[in-house]
Amino acid sequence: MLAPISSIKLEFQKVLQFLNAKSVNLAHASIDTFDSSNFYMRVMKNASSVVSHAACNLMGNTNLLLETVSNFIPLSPYKPFGTYVFCTGNGKLVILRNPDAILQLLFYSSQLCREEECTDIAHRSLQQHFGYENDLQESFQMLNEVYLEPLEQLPLSSDSTISDIATINSALNDLGLSTKARLCLCAAGELEKRKTRNKESIDLKKPDIEKAMKYLEEGYRSNCENRGLGCYDAFKLQETHNDFNANVKRLELAGIWDEIIEMLKRYELPDAFEGLRDWVLLGTRYRRLVEPLDIANYYKHLKNEDTGAYMIRGRPKRYRFTQRWREHVEKMPVESSGESCFWAKVEELRIKISSQGFDPIKEEILQLEAQVQNWINYEELDRDVLLEKSTFKKWWEGLPREHKLTSHIKDLMVS
Repeated sequence: MLAPISSIKLEFQKVLQFLNAKSVNLAHASIDTFDSSNFYMRVMKNASSVVSHAACNLMGNTNLLLETVSNFIPLSPYKPFGTYVFCTGNGKLVILRNPDAILQLLFYSSQLCREEECTDIAHRSLQQHFGYENDLQESFQMLNEVYLEPLEQLPLSSDSTISDIATINSALNDLGLSTKARLCLCAAGELEKRKTRNKESIDLKKPDIEKAMKYLEEGYRSNCENRGLGCYDAFKLQETHNDFNANVKRLELAGIWDEIIEMLKRYELPDAFEGLRDWVLLGTRYRRLVEPLDIANYYKHLKNEDTGAYMIRGRPKRYRFTQRWREHVEKMPVESSGESCFWAKVEELRIKISSQGFDPIKEEILQLEAQVQNWINYEELDRDVLLEKSTFKKWWEGLPREHKLTSHIKDLMVS
């Protein structure tokens, strides 16, 4: 897991063959059938790149060379998650939950004291796979667990004797952790604290998000309905002061959500943030409410003629991210929660049908109609798309009569 598969593919196949042969027939398997030390060193060299890169991020290194190097050197995409239990071999169970710290510990606890140890350690590391269950059971029976918390207060010296720290220090010594390794674990703890503080500051922005969204959901939508328009068409026309106010709210919300997305990209928020139910729901509400306004603004100013279709070149990350959150949490297929992009699809089909005609894009139209039916049935798409003055309604009415007679949404369009 600590090396990209491309760098160890040949050796790894031999490792798997050994493990399989050993489990099937212990007598006929030999660990010497391949160069296990070469495999071990190759993994550790790759792991060194991964861990060093991660450690630089932990320490807050802002050197642009770090990002440049990572673009040329393939790194393993592996990141630990969950709770890890390290067996020290003398009955202690070292328990750790911080993913950044776990990655560092996986690497540093596997270091060699001398290069001459490589062959012996490589052989032993593979042989230990078959004694793993017994070792684990023995350790669990002793129940001598040590939690590495709080990480930022771990002793940096192997000689620490303060009573509270002595047990932890003993476990760190058992794992053979150097001062450099301990510094990395402490940095992981400090980073997690910063991430938590950042989340708390982001949580304080929720009332501002709710307030702006409430104006759009209630005040602006009501005003549009009084004009016989949906929010998309009204915003695209920009005929009243209410449309101007809605644009101000749109920009305020964009600023807040862009800040959140940038923090996520820089790994400045807890790993669990994108799966938090309240933020997933808030992000979905925001996306459905505001993305149609962004699309209206995009096509009103003909940005598609300069930049290209909204879905290909114009869609901001704040919508891509929040859509992915929902799909991940609800275990939906990728790109299946695209209801907020409805208007972009309509605009592109309008452009295509005017230049290509109906037949070449018939399948795309059928697909959109099926999606519209589902989205409205599940109340994921507002019914204002069916209003008489709606851009969608007008466009659909202009489709060939034969198609409309057999369309899945013909009942919706005449209701």
